[in-house]
Amino acid sequence: MAATFQTNPVSLHELLKLCHDGRMQLPDFQRSWVWDEDRIKSLVASISRSFPVGALMTLNTGGPVNFQPRPIEGAPGGIEAFMAQALLLDGQQRTTSMYQVTLRGQVVKTMTAKRKPVQRWFYLDIAKCLDPSVDREEAILSVPEDKKIKSDFDRTVDLDLSSQNREFDALMFPLNQVFSWNDWQMEFIKHVNANGTFSEKWPILQNFYAGIIKNFESYQVPVIALDKGTSKEAVCTVFEKVNTGGKPLDAFELVTAMYAADGHELRKDWYGKGAEKGRQHRLLETLRPGNQTRGIVSNVSNTDFLQAVVLFHARDRRREAEEAGKFGKDLPSVAPHRSALLDLPLSAYLKYQTLVEEGFVKAARFLHTQHIYRVFDLPYQSQIVPLAAILADMGDAWEHQANRKKLMQWYWCGVFGELYGSAVESRMARDFLEVVPWLNGGPEPSTVRDAVFRSDRLKTMRMRLSAAYKGINALLMKEGAIDWLSGQAFSHAVFFNENVDIHHIFPKDWCAKQGIKPDRFDSIINKTPLAYRTNRIIGGAAPSAYLAKLDAGASHTPPIASGDLDEALKSHLITPKLLRADDFEGFMTDRQHQLLVLVEAAMGKPSNQNTAGLPDDPESAADHDDDDVDAIEAGLTLEAAE
Repeated sequence: MAATFQTNPVSLHELLKLCHDGRMQLPDFQRSWVWDEDRIKSLVASISRSFPVGALMTLNTGGPVNFQPRPIEGAPGGIEAFMAQALLLDGQQRTTSMYQVTLRGQVVKTMTAKRKPVQRWFYLDIAKCLDPSVDREEAILSVPEDKKIKSDFDRTVDLDLSSQNREFDALMFPLNQVFSWNDWQMEFIKHVNANGTFSEKWPILQNFYAGIIKNFESYQVPVIALDKGTSKEAVCTVFEKVNTGGKPLDAFELVTAMYAADGHELRKDWYGKGAEKGRQHRLLETLRPGNQTRGIVSNVSNTDFLQAVVLFHARDRRREAEEAGKFGKDLPSVAPHRSALLDLPLSAYLKYQTLVEEGFVKAARFLHTQHIYRVFDLPYQSQIVPLAAILADMGDAWEHQANRKKLMQWYWCGVFGELYGSAVESRMARDFLEVVPWLNGGPEPSTVRDAVFRSDRLKTMRMRLSAAYKGINALLMKEGAIDWLSGQAFSHAVFFNENVDIHHIFPKDWCAKQGIKPDRFDSIINKTPLAYRTNRIIGGAAPSAYLAKLDAGASHTPPIASGDLDEALKSHLITPKLLRADDFEGFMTDRQHQLLVLVEAAMGKPSNQNTAGLPDDPESAADHDDDDVDAIEAGLTLEAAE
């Protein structure tokens, strides 16, 4: 159902009372209240002048969107979830700020502009409020918990508001009395009568009420109330539209709130608490090398996980529809779009969660067999979702040689066909529905059928931004490339112990001196995986020079036996005589052909030799130095995974 709504003005006082008694609460996915004292002052200043501060948005409860509610921060204890008549979707920070300052009646726990936690009482300086030359924000004071403002120099008390009589004498109005004006006014009159200043103070008080307090009492807040029948997807979309300045809301947060209403702690499943580690930690530890902080599936997100569960649940629904005689467009979609995640019932999540986690563990093992060891080197993060679901569905059968061979073909078609770059949910669904039947003798899946690798694509791949670039690097190691210095194959242990990474074959310094442009020498054709020590020996010398060093022994290493170095070069699809002759042009042509054969073998199909009319890769628009960005890119990847 689409979102239907009404817009009605609600008095500020009534709105805050709704929050106080629990008739209006927050959906559980809302973040905490975070406003600092300066932003609170600005809000109070606007309301004190009857300036608009923006509309609020609420969702009436009792419909299909069954979020777990929680009281607004500072509301009294004992408010039950069933009391919530509406959930506040937009306006939490403004509403909570005003509730804390005006209605709660307790010191406000906020923070300074520099994010230092503080406790403050808020006052209106009556004289300054009535002075048109004074900016209204300057007339709003936030004072410490003891209600004493002290000098920064010698800590003497500059203003003492620790008693009501002191507040009266200083003409400081406490904002937590703004909706109790009559009671405060009576006490004020008693005080000024007792000290003989009534005639002086009464006109001031009248002007203050008419010009300031009345604005609070009569202030109307526009409230957009979404009907209780609003769909989950509409609520999610609306929330994202109105919260553009905050952290984007993902489906996991909404599903968490809905499951919480049924008594299940989805967040605990993922993040864990204390000694009980959650699924996120378990995936991070999966196949984690001892000298690394994370394993290959550590970047699997909570929404990735839900997508894999949705694939199973949606397939169940599709099969039920098929048994009921439906076909074609009448069958439900299997694609794990956001709407499908939001409609994922708790029963389906509980049914498939363990199986799906096992699928991601199997996906990590599969990726290691393809010599993909680091998240940094993973061609497509998105392709892990269908991979995990397929492996979970297959069980132990994925280990069989014939099945493994087909799985590898499907995987590399996805990588070199560059089919998992964007708008991938439909492809995830097709692969999940098609790959397992294909393994059992069914028709070829669309990813294998659709994948096309054009022959000139190798020339334009120059950075790890390209999935195919990463794929070439992994394939070389998988097909037996060995390090030129040590002669070791790039096993899991060697990869990490020897700091293997991708490096230039014709060094960039040498190429630059020869007048060769970066868009040629930075191509994947001129890159290969090598150990850190080997790359240090290469330096910026001509290939003939650094190969002579390796032949003769260099950097405290013994000479390499005759012919062994040439065999090592061949394992990288390099023709030794071209490299030893410093023949860059011949090398590039020859290695492009050999790499193309490698890709075709992995995809199980020929490449597209007709490149006319095909767009250039976006990387070709600028010159890049992969060696310079690798460390930075790796750091960003790790940071993003924290």
